[in-house]
Amino acid sequence: MINVITDNMDVWTSAQKKKSAVGRGSSSKFELYGIKKLRELILDLAVQGKLVPQDSNDETASELLRKIEEEKKRLIKEKKIKRLKKLPPVIEEEKLFTIPNTWEWVRLTDLYYSISPSGKKIKSSEMSEIGNFPIVDQGQKYIAGYTNNEDLLIEIPGPIIVFGDHTTAKKYIDFNFVAGADGTKILRPYKMNERFFYTYLLSYKLESRGYARHFKVLNDNIMALPPLNEQKRIVKKVDELMALCDQLEQEEIDNKAAHQTLVKTLLNTLTSVETAAEFTQNWQRISEYFDILFTTEESIEELKQTILQLAVTGKLVQQNPNDEPAIELLKKIEKEKERLVKEKKIKKPIKLAVISDNDKPYTLPSSWEFTRFGDITNRIGSGSTPRGGKSAYFNEGIAFLRSQNIRNDGLKLEDVAFINDDTHEKMNNTKVVPDDILLNITGGSLGRSTIFPENIGEANVSQHVSIIRPTLKATNKYLHYCILSPYIQGLIWGRQVGMAREGLSKKVLELFEIPFPPLKEQLRIVAKVDDLMNLCDLLKTNINEAQETQVLLANAIAEKAI
Repeated sequence: MINVITDNMDVWTSAQKKKSAVGRGSSSKFELYGIKKLRELILDLAVQGKLVPQDSNDETASELLRKIEEEKKRLIKEKKIKRLKKLPPVIEEEKLFTIPNTWEWVRLTDLYYSISPSGKKIKSSEMSEIGNFPIVDQGQKYIAGYTNNEDLLIEIPGPIIVFGDHTTAKKYIDFNFVAGADGTKILRPYKMNERFFYTYLLSYKLESRGYARHFKVLNDNIMALPPLNEQKRIVKKVDELMALCDQLEQEEIDNKAAHQTLVKTLLNTLTSVETAAEFTQNWQRISEYFDILFTTEESIEELKQTILQLAVTGKLVQQNPNDEPAIELLKKIEKEKERLVKEKKIKKPIKLAVISDNDKPYTLPSSWEFTRFGDITNRIGSGSTPRGGKSAYFNEGIAFLRSQNIRNDGLKLEDVAFINDDTHEKMNNTKVVPDDILLNITGGSLGRSTIFPENIGEANVSQHVSIIRPTLKATNKYLHYCILSPYIQGLIWGRQVGMAREGLSKKVLELFEIPFPPLKEQLRIVAKVDDLMNLCDLLKTNINEAQETQVLLANAIAEKAI
């Protein structure tokens, strides 16, 4: 069985899985699933008698059970434990797997007793860090029930197992002082190797049955009991293999860090170029090594961010001297605004401050201009919540878009709310029309943005979403990519307002300094970004498919081994 572990190292190290939930700033979006599965496999093999060979010279588990019964009688006589009701033997239907003939099936509660710490309790503020533990430990830094406060300490010689009744956390503790706390059970096995007992507990998959009932769930289990000497051999082998897992895990972490550094370094050679021609040369060099560079979702995301940054700095496509410069485009936008004001389709805009040379964050190509966001849009403003809140929502009608519906790659409509026509008309000022740019302006999804598509017709938005309506529709795709670029995302997160510093006002958004190219160059930039983003998505799809295959392979190997 050890060959199953050692012969499939490439599977254990390469099988990775996307985490179910990742907060902003998380170090990684993936877990090392293969190594996690390997740890579980090691425990499963250990408790089923498949990790180490049996020795015919070992005293059998039935003899160990006889000694356990003698130990129980002694402790009852000394009034250290209470006499418990005799439980029925484990029947054939309850047995979970076939065990070696020297092992015995036993009810878990027949193998340990609980130590009461005289009813003393400690507050969570009085709990202390308890130091390093065996490599099979779950890794918690603290555990309910231990303190360095000598007034609260109760002397209980180790080793013992501490079980968190509220959390199912388990600790193997091999020192003498443990204090009791609510929701903590102190367990000591009879005549067994304590580390083996603890290892077996780690193999249980305990499902909660409600608050403070985990201990009962634990006690409903049965255990396959090996001879005592085999228990010791199992613990030794588990320690060796878990140490190997630790080593593999650290190597993967180090490899990932080195890979990320390499990717960042090479992508920096793209963002540091002076011209689009230099970008093309450097891109061709890097593209030769795509298969070894962009092998993770993180590296592809780095590539996307680089592409967007190049797009808004004028380095992604070459400038054409025949293009009408951006200054002329801005004059046309201003005239279009004047026409719309005259036709009473928009209100007369407030004149915004001119961007001084000192306010320009970087140097643009000569045909580009920095302009205020408010100067190139007809509308920047958030939505509102319909009167009545959730009671105004329906199962069908006009889509009411909230921040969870706004994604950078489009609208997510699985959980969209709907409002009726009457509510939609009353919220006329927050209507969304095709080609509007939608931007999340509050909360953890701040900065997510998408373009409202034509196929939906009309919609409305909540107060957490801002509607950005470009004066010229032809500029909306470039402006959307501009919003997603590291440059504008930096402004969004750096210029938040409000107590929680997670919100953007209309006034703040209007003043954003937008790098604005000639219209024809905007269209070339959008086409180039589209092509490169499609390439990135293809790379990501290939990676995800490969990872799914590795995860399935890891599961299959583990299942076959058991």
